[in-house]
Amino acid sequence: MFTERTSVGLDVHARSVAAAAIDGVTGEVMQANLTPDYEHIRSWIADLPGPAAVAYEAGPTGFGLYRALDAAGVRCEVVAPSKLQRPSGDRVKTDARDAVHLVRLLRLDEIVSESIPSVDQEAARDLVRAREDCRGDLMRARHRLSKLLLRHGIVYYGGAAWTGAHDRWLRSDAAPQLTATATRLAFDADYDHVLTMTSRRSRLDGAIAGMAANSEFTPMVRRLGCLRGVSTLTGFALAVEIGDWTRFTGNTIGSFVGLIPSEYSSGASRAQGAITKTGNTHVRRLLVESAWHHRARYQVGAVIRGRWDLAPAAARARGDEGNRRLHQRWVGFLERRKRPVVANVAIARELAGWCWSLAVLET
Repeated sequence: MFTERTSVGLDVHARSVAAAAIDGVTGEVMQANLTPDYEHIRSWIADLPGPAAVAYEAGPTGFGLYRALDAAGVRCEVVAPSKLQRPSGDRVKTDARDAVHLVRLLRLDEIVSESIPSVDQEAARDLVRAREDCRGDLMRARHRLSKLLLRHGIVYYGGAAWTGAHDRWLRSDAAPQLTATATRLAFDADYDHVLTMTSRRSRLDGAIAGMAANSEFTPMVRRLGCLRGVSTLTGFALAVEIGDWTRFTGNTIGSFVGLIPSEYSSGASRAQGAITKTGNTHVRRLLVESAWHHRARYQVGAVIRGRWDLAPAAARARGDEGNRRLHQRWVGFLERRKRPVVANVAIARELAGWCWSLAVLET
């Protein structure tokens, strides 16, 4: 329940902040244009009839403003933009109107707040996302190089691509076939980009592995590693991206990462469609990729046993149960002749629940 006298809404941008405040006693609405400087915002809020509560939308400016206001003793809520209620007939959008709309929702306590990560968690999340960006850059660099060769009729038939043998083929066989000087320069540039991205990814992998082995996230990463398909990198990414797992249950975690079917039902009709694809895209991709590992016959090999040795006994038992269950689900889908990509999304949704059970497991 809202208890503060004054409610404040901030529409925060990189170079400007539109502010609106409502005095709960007099009903007066106050508006101002502020700079993004935290001290300027704090001083403007301090001049309002107190106590005050503040809300602003989550965005690219991060959580620095939240931490500055929290340190000053001001209650601050960072609002999830996707959950913000807006009138369907509202066709005028300005910064000032957004601030007023936000402050009214705050006054009515009709907002959904984001979970605020700690400074260490946000730093780890930055590292994980840098690795994810590097993965995408490497994929695009490889595509550019392979398609350049394909345009000139040069195709590799020696097995899997981007292995040591493929790299030797690129340097010794593919490159000499490009006789035009300009084309060879383009090849050298694309090949150098692939090597650069590969080296950068390796450095980031090493940094993540080091943090996963000795940080506040280590126990959770080791528990998550009891599931097939959840390596150290995947487990660390899930731990830092989700953050506070206690916000969810085994049923609601799938909704948070957008792995539940969309639905439009009215009266007696019920229509379900593709998955919603809302929430954290990175977490959803990791879960979908990990779910494919449960299709093969389940057996405890050296890799999974090595990860089990680092986890508590309760986590090992839970992980083994989850691995068996998820593989049986795969078998059931295949027997019913479900499309593999559809079945895999269903497995990923259930895998999210098993990850949640391990993340909140008390040992």
